Amino acid sequence: MPSRGVVVPDLDGARALVTGATSGVGLEIARVLAAHGAHMVLPARSRAKGESAIAAIRETAPAARFELRDLDLVSLASVRGFADGLIAEGRPLDLIVLNAGIARVGERTRVVTEDGFELHFQTNFLGHAHLVLSLLPLLRSSHTRIAVQGSIVSALYGVAWEDPQFARRYSALRAYASSKTALALFALELARREPDVRVDLCHPGVVPATAIAPEIRARVSPGIHDFAVGRLWNPPAQAAEPALLALTTDAPGPAFCAPGGLLQFSGPARVRRAFRRLIDPDGSRWIWDLAQKLATTA
Repeated sequence: MPSRGVVVPDLDGARALVTGATSGVGLEIARVLAAHGAHMVLPARSRAKGESAIAAIRETAPAARFELRDLDLVSLASVRGFADGLIAEGRPLDLIVLNAGIARVGERTRVVTEDGFELHFQTNFLGHAHLVLSLLPLLRSSHTRIAVQGSIVSALYGVAWEDPQFARRYSALRAYASSKTALALFALELARREPDVRVDLCHPGVVPATAIAPEIRARVSPGIHDFAVGRLWNPPAQAAEPALLALTTDAPGPAFCAPGGLLQFSGPARVRRAFRRLIDPDGSRWIWDLAQKLATTA
């Protein structure tokens, strides 16, 4: 279904990659890009979920074209294998949306991946950063346009600089916020270092109707949910619009695309002023160096 609020051009001939496209906001982003003719690279942890997402998109875009590929951001080996395959093929990647993420908000247990990283840190930040770093030769030659999906929590919390993986005092909310802010800072440094790659930031607002933060969503009554969607919260289709705007805006970059409503909770996508915690050149360089170090030593 085409986006109602963002003008998306004809994408016939373009090749687009969206992480986290098997459900939620990512599925809606992929749906719009596919409906406008993009050839979709759809990475998935589960082949069954990937095939289900493709079937759902083809209900509204029957001619959509897909490449279903294996990718697990919680495994740096999987990220490297995925990127190596794309590099070896050498086909351009015109559009990328770094959308996948987890938010275990409300849970008290700190989870560490098999690679040895805190789960939010690897899924939301390091996995995506390693993907970008691994794909850089292809991104430069393709003049790729990248939309980086952040979070509204970056308005409240920055990176936990002294303990970015929350090994000493764990908070799921802070770990989530720190990882998403780190990804945004990494993206801004990418934009500074790579003039042949267009990078813009976005966030979807507040979107309860997804798999994000299941512990919190379970506490929201259906009546409150139905009242708030469209007023305080974004439904997934509208929450996809900031990322679509980030892929298409001609505003000076890096642009910051977000819901236009009160406190950026919901509403049609607009180019807005970036959160103060993202205007941090020193922090961006620190995050970039950390990503390079961890990706090469893990």
